[in-house]
Amino acid sequence: MKKGFYDLLKGKFLISDDAFKNWRFIFFISVLMMLMIGSSHRADKKVHRIAQLNNEFKEIKSEYVDVRMILMQSKMETKIISTMEKNGLVPSENPPQKLIIKKQN
Repeated sequence: MKKGFYDLLKGKFLISDDAFKNWRFIFFISVLMMLMIGSSHRADKKVHRIAQLNNEFKEIKSEYVDVRMILMQSKMETKIISTMEKNGLVPSENPPQKLIIKKQN
């Protein structure tokens, strides 16, 4: 056991007669590690992009709510009346009447 451990530390498994099998395995493991590192980097980029898009969505949604609130306030009858009074227009005191026109042949 002691000799096997020393051989491992010295790297004799890389220079022995059947070392070609070991090198193929080491190359295979290295390729797998590079693929794993690359996929984890790609996943991290996607996570950051998703977080960025979520922040943009929240900003746009809050802007939408603000604009909708301003629109609702500007459509209120009291707001319209006060704006029109500045221009010299006042609401009618007489209620509107329905006109009925009959067609003659």
